[in-house]
Amino acid sequence: MIGGGINGCGIARDAAGRGHSVFLCEMNDLASGTSSWSTKLVHGGLRYLEYYEFRLVREALIEREILWRIAPHIIRPLRFVLPHHSGLRPAWLLRLGLFLYDHIGGRHLLPPTRSVDLTRDEVGKPLVRNRYTRAFEYSDCFVDDARLVVLTARDAADRGAEIRTRTRAVEIRQADGIWQLTVEDTATGTRSTIKARALVNAGGPWVEDVLRSGAGFNARAKVRLVQGSHIVVRKLYAHDRAYMFQNSDGRIVFVIPYQDDFTLIGTTDRDFDGDPSKVKASTEEIKYLCDSVSEYLAKPVSPEDVVWTFAGVRPLYDDGASEAKAATRDYVFELDAPGGAPLLSIYGGKITTYRRLAEEALERLAPYLGNSKAKEGWTGKSPLPGGDMDVSAVAALTAELMRNHPFLTQAHASRLAHAYGTRARKLLANAKSLADLGHSFGAGLTESEVRYLMASEWARTAEDVVWRRTKLGLRLSTGEIAALEEWIAANHVPSGRPLRKAGGRA
Repeated sequence: MIGGGINGCGIARDAAGRGHSVFLCEMNDLASGTSSWSTKLVHGGLRYLEYYEFRLVREALIEREILWRIAPHIIRPLRFVLPHHSGLRPAWLLRLGLFLYDHIGGRHLLPPTRSVDLTRDEVGKPLVRNRYTRAFEYSDCFVDDARLVVLTARDAADRGAEIRTRTRAVEIRQADGIWQLTVEDTATGTRSTIKARALVNAGGPWVEDVLRSGAGFNARAKVRLVQGSHIVVRKLYAHDRAYMFQNSDGRIVFVIPYQDDFTLIGTTDRDFDGDPSKVKASTEEIKYLCDSVSEYLAKPVSPEDVVWTFAGVRPLYDDGASEAKAATRDYVFELDAPGGAPLLSIYGGKITTYRRLAEEALERLAPYLGNSKAKEGWTGKSPLPGGDMDVSAVAALTAELMRNHPFLTQAHASRLAHAYGTRARKLLANAKSLADLGHSFGAGLTESEVRYLMASEWARTAEDVVWRRTKLGLRLSTGEIAALEEWIAANHVPSGRPLRKAGGRA
């Protein structure tokens, strides 16, 4: 597997669980590309119904509750309020779309859509007075996207996969029906060769680059790079619902409660041309998002209110859509077998459907891989690390952590429970005081947690820790992050190697 985003890690997990020998390389950190810059949603994609993507929406709706069950610590239900805006999509169309949304995906746990009187309900209070009087409230889920990737990789490694970060694929060749992949450690320059019967190109925005520079041939399918930018501001309102706002240009913008004290606003859709690793939210996009939500909110949001921005490049399959917002979010496979060894390249996809994408990828590769030891669908029944609990048990786990470790505050215990699930017990071990967790870096981040992230979750830098494994970068000062970086450099911990070897072949 080339690429440590959600698709590459999802395929690695499924393949390792089926008994195949698996190697995955990622040129940077896990989830350092597209997979950590999403709108943080596990959702059906209500607006995709407008583009008649019924199969994609149905598949995504089914996956919502499956993913919630296997990772209830990092995924939680979220209710969305969709105000009716006269002059845009008519109320009957919204009702029809939400009826389909409620019924085509086998919803069992999430509550159904309801109508809302914005003049009476608390969700109407943050909105411009008397401008919006009715709305619809529906269900989707919030996800910690980067942690979803890391935990998927952790489970793959626990099942025998070798996950190698900061390792670039520099040469791909084939001899006698076997792929020979030369990889280079980006820190040391050390090179090694991996031999495999099948190769998966999950390079995301770099999927075509992998083919051109490594495999030596051009792709038949084309990738369309679409930039999506987000802004984070201080908490805008007291209740726990999110909003979906319609804009006059046909786009929609989400406003989502985030990390307890903040609000996440996004996203934009515009074609991107350049180096995906250098993408940033532009001044124009920041203003667009602020103006969009200010059309609805009683208290306008300005660029001066923004405390953090992030942007990512979505590697969508180029279906010829005239506008970026209309480009399909479905995934497409391109399978080549030059010399008899398969090379599977992945275009598009979304976080919500990564597990099904992995299953279908392995179906495509099955004729080349031989027998599996696990049946299709096992990934939807086996919890991700820390997720071995009921979907409603995070609050009980938080209370348990506080009982067993009375020095923890409610906020600290809740953050650990949501990030690590039942594995928070391992992280805290027998600590009787905060001092037992070692040096404190600020915002509740301790030496014990950082060592755990370095040893078990491939973290190597302060950025890995504070922006991908946690979001404590929102709370730590520049000086505190610099001090953490210095500590990490002085206290290198070998990162997560597989706990056992898998059988089978890949």
